[in-house]
Amino acid sequence: MRVPILKQGDVLIASIQAALSDQELLNFREALAEQVGAYRARGVVIDVTALDVLDSFATRTLRDVAHAARLRGAKTVVVGIQPEVAFAMVQLGLALESVPTALDLEEGMALLTSGRTGDGGDAG
Repeated sequence: MRVPILKQGDVLIASIQAALSDQELLNFREALAEQVGAYRARGVVIDVTALDVLDSFATRTLRDVAHAARLRGAKTVVVGIQPEVAFAMVQLGLALESVPTALDLEEGMALLTSGRTGDGGDAG
């Protein structure tokens, strides 16, 4: 399954609609890194609202995507982590570390436009 990546101004919005295999996650990472450069994106929103599980590989890959985007000049916000997923991540010791999070797409876009997505922990 390919993750759709939409362009909204200088922000890319990637909406993960279903659980992805490890290879699909790696393909997503590569596609997003390419599109950040191709579109000269300054921000990336990764929407995981549809996911009911974020395992360690998916969490690590999302973190890597955000770090790669930052190295290419774009800030990243992960949005839509469901309550059950958040609880499971905490219990398993999984963290997005310095990748900001937000409740939904609207809040994520607001974080990017306000410039409050620094390197210091989750934003939401």
